[in-house]
Amino acid sequence: MRREWEDEFAAWARSRQGALLRAAVLLTGDEASAQDLVQGALIKVADRWGRLREERPDAYARRIMYHDAVSVWRRHGRVEPRAEVPDRPVGDASEGWVAGADVRQALMTLTPKQRAVLVLRYYEDLPEAEIADALGVGVGTVKSQAHVALRRLREAMGRAGATPSGGGPGGL
Repeated sequence: MRREWEDEFAAWARSRQGALLRAAVLLTGDEASAQDLVQGALIKVADRWGRLREERPDAYARRIMYHDAVSVWRRHGRVEPRAEVPDRPVGDASEGWVAGADVRQALMTLTPKQRAVLVLRYYEDLPEAEIADALGVGVGTVKSQAHVALRRLREAMGRAGATPSGGGPGGL
Protein backbone atom coordinates (compact mmCIF):
# COMPACT_ATOMS: atom_id res chain seq x y z
CA MET A 1 0.00 0.00 0.00
CA ARG A 2 1.35 3.43 -0.89
CA ARG A 3 2.31 5.69 2.01
CA GLU A 4 -0.38 8.29 1.15
CA TRP A 5 -2.99 5.50 0.99
CA GLU A 6 -1.82 4.19 4.35
CA ASP A 7 -2.37 7.63 5.87
CA GLU A 8 -5.80 7.93 4.22
CA PHE A 9 -6.81 4.48 5.42
CA ALA A 10 -5.59 5.18 8.97
CA ALA A 11 -7.56 8.42 9.09
CA TRP A 12 -10.69 6.73 7.71
CA ALA A 13 -10.37 3.80 10.13
CA ARG A 14 -9.95 6.12 13.14
CA SER A 15 -13.00 8.14 12.12
CA ARG A 16 -15.25 5.09 11.57
CA GLN A 17 -14.00 2.68 14.23
CA GLY A 18 -16.38 3.85 16.96
CA ALA A 19 -19.51 3.65 14.80
CA LEU A 20 -18.50 0.26 13.43
CA LEU A 21 -17.84 -1.04 16.94
CA ARG A 22 -21.21 0.15 18.23
CA ALA A 23 -22.99 -1.58 15.34
CA ALA A 24 -20.90 -4.73 15.88
CA VAL A 25 -21.84 -4.86 19.58
CA LEU A 26 -25.49 -4.79 18.57
CA LEU A 27 -24.85 -7.62 16.11
CA THR A 28 -22.82 -9.89 18.36
CA GLY A 29 -24.08 -9.13 21.84
CA ASP A 30 -20.64 -8.75 23.43
CA GLU A 31 -17.74 -6.36 23.09
CA ALA A 32 -14.97 -8.93 22.55
CA SER A 33 -16.72 -10.53 19.57
CA ALA A 34 -17.59 -7.07 18.26
CA GLN A 35 -13.95 -5.98 18.39
CA ASP A 36 -12.93 -9.12 16.48
CA LEU A 37 -15.61 -8.43 13.88
CA VAL A 38 -14.50 -4.82 13.37
CA GLN A 39 -10.83 -5.77 13.25
CA GLY A 40 -11.50 -8.37 10.57
CA ALA A 41 -13.51 -5.89 8.53
CA LEU A 42 -10.80 -3.21 8.81
CA ILE A 43 -8.14 -5.68 7.67
CA LYS A 44 -10.21 -6.56 4.60
CA VAL A 45 -10.83 -2.88 3.82
CA ALA A 46 -7.09 -2.17 4.18
CA ASP A 47 -6.28 -4.97 1.73
CA ARG A 48 -8.53 -3.31 -0.87
CA TRP A 49 -8.00 0.33 0.03
CA GLY A 50 -6.55 1.24 -3.37
CA ARG A 51 -9.88 0.39 -5.00
CA LEU A 52 -12.19 1.30 -2.12
CA ARG A 53 -10.75 4.71 -1.27
CA GLU A 54 -12.57 6.29 -4.23
CA GLU A 55 -15.74 4.26 -3.73
CA ARG A 56 -17.67 3.41 -0.55
CA PRO A 57 -15.39 1.96 2.12
CA ASP A 58 -18.10 2.32 4.81
CA ALA A 59 -20.55 0.18 2.86
CA TYR A 60 -17.88 -2.43 2.18
CA ALA A 61 -16.85 -2.57 5.86
CA ARG A 62 -20.48 -2.96 6.97
CA ARG A 63 -21.07 -5.70 4.41
CA ILE A 64 -18.00 -7.59 5.60
CA MET A 65 -19.08 -7.24 9.24
CA TYR A 66 -22.59 -8.50 8.64
CA HIS A 67 -21.48 -11.39 6.44
CA ASP A 68 -18.79 -12.39 8.95
CA ALA A 69 -21.30 -12.22 11.83
CA VAL A 70 -23.62 -14.57 9.96
CA SER A 71 -20.71 -16.89 9.12
CA VAL A 72 -19.69 -17.12 12.78
CA TRP A 73 -23.27 -17.89 13.76
CA ARG A 74 -23.50 -20.63 11.14
CA ARG A 75 -20.21 -22.21 12.25
CA HIS A 76 -20.73 -22.00 16.00
CA GLY A 77 -24.49 -21.74 16.43
CA ARG A 78 -26.38 -19.10 18.31
CA VAL A 79 -24.53 -17.86 21.39
CA GLU A 80 -26.57 -16.60 24.29
CA PRO A 81 -25.66 -13.04 25.32
CA ARG A 82 -23.77 -12.80 28.57
CA ALA A 83 -24.77 -10.45 31.34
CA GLU A 84 -21.39 -9.23 32.57
CA VAL A 85 -20.41 -6.38 34.80
CA PRO A 86 -17.80 -4.27 33.01
CA ASP A 87 -14.27 -4.34 34.47
CA ARG A 88 -13.92 -0.60 34.08
CA PRO A 89 -16.26 2.27 34.89
CA VAL A 90 -18.67 3.05 32.10
CA GLY A 91 -18.98 6.78 32.74
CA ASP A 92 -21.88 9.03 31.83
CA ALA A 93 -23.18 6.70 29.13
CA SER A 94 -24.03 4.01 31.70
CA GLU A 95 -27.66 5.07 32.11
CA GLY A 96 -28.25 4.88 28.37
CA TRP A 97 -26.45 1.55 28.15
CA VAL A 98 -28.47 0.07 30.99
CA ALA A 99 -31.72 1.46 29.57
CA GLY A 100 -31.02 -0.29 26.26
CA ALA A 101 -30.16 -3.66 27.83
CA ASP A 102 -33.64 -5.08 27.20
CA VAL A 103 -33.45 -4.10 23.53
CA ARG A 104 -29.96 -5.57 23.13
CA GLN A 105 -31.08 -8.80 24.78
CA ALA A 106 -34.16 -8.96 22.54
CA LEU A 107 -31.97 -8.34 19.47
CA MET A 108 -30.00 -11.46 20.34
CA THR A 109 -33.15 -13.56 19.90
CA LEU A 110 -33.23 -12.64 16.19
CA THR A 111 -31.35 -14.37 13.41
CA PRO A 112 -28.13 -12.65 12.36
CA LYS A 113 -29.71 -11.45 9.10
CA GLN A 114 -32.74 -10.01 10.91
CA ARG A 115 -30.46 -8.34 13.43
CA ALA A 116 -28.33 -6.91 10.62
CA VAL A 117 -31.38 -5.48 8.85
CA LEU A 118 -32.61 -3.77 12.01
CA VAL A 119 -29.18 -2.42 12.94
CA LEU A 120 -28.64 -1.03 9.45
CA ARG A 121 -32.15 0.42 9.24
CA TYR A 122 -32.69 1.87 12.70
CA TYR A 123 -29.20 2.33 14.10
CA GLU A 124 -27.28 3.29 10.98
CA ASP A 125 -30.42 4.89 9.44
CA LEU A 126 -29.78 3.46 5.96
CA PRO A 127 -32.50 3.28 3.30
CA GLU A 128 -33.71 -0.15 2.19
CA ALA A 129 -31.77 -0.03 -1.08
CA GLU A 130 -28.46 0.55 0.71
CA ILE A 131 -29.24 -2.20 3.22
CA ALA A 132 -29.95 -4.59 0.36
CA ASP A 133 -26.65 -3.62 -1.25
CA ALA A 134 -24.72 -4.00 2.01
CA LEU A 135 -26.16 -7.45 2.67
CA GLY A 136 -26.17 -8.64 -0.94
CA VAL A 137 -29.91 -9.30 -0.99
CA GLY A 138 -32.94 -7.80 -2.71
CA VAL A 139 -34.99 -4.90 -1.35
CA GLY A 140 -37.94 -7.26 -0.91
CA THR A 141 -35.84 -9.48 1.35
CA VAL A 142 -34.87 -6.44 3.42
CA LYS A 143 -38.54 -5.48 3.81
CA SER A 144 -39.66 -8.98 4.77
CA GLN A 145 -36.75 -9.51 7.16
CA ALA A 146 -37.46 -6.16 8.82
CA HIS A 147 -41.16 -6.99 9.16
CA VAL A 148 -40.53 -10.38 10.75
CA ALA A 149 -37.68 -9.04 12.91
CA LEU A 150 -39.78 -6.18 14.28
CA ARG A 151 -42.60 -8.59 15.10
CA ARG A 152 -40.20 -10.95 16.89
CA LEU A 153 -38.54 -8.02 18.67
CA ARG A 154 -41.92 -6.79 19.93
CA GLU A 155 -42.76 -10.30 21.13
CA ALA A 156 -39.41 -10.63 22.92
CA MET A 157 -39.78 -7.21 24.50
CA GLY A 158 -43.34 -8.05 25.58
CA ARG A 159 -42.07 -11.18 27.34
CA ALA A 160 -39.43 -9.06 29.06
CA GLY A 161 -42.11 -6.64 30.29
CA ALA A 162 -41.07 -3.74 28.07
CA THR A 163 -42.01 -2.54 24.62
CA PRO A 164 -39.85 -0.77 22.07
CA SER A 165 -40.80 2.88 21.79
CA GLY A 166 -42.56 3.98 18.65
CA GLY A 167 -43.21 0.43 17.53
CA GLY A 168 -39.59 0.12 16.36
CA PRO A 169 -36.45 -1.00 18.13
CA GLY A 170 -35.96 2.27 20.01
CA GLY A 171 -33.08 2.35 22.43
CA LEU A 172 -30.68 0.80 19.94
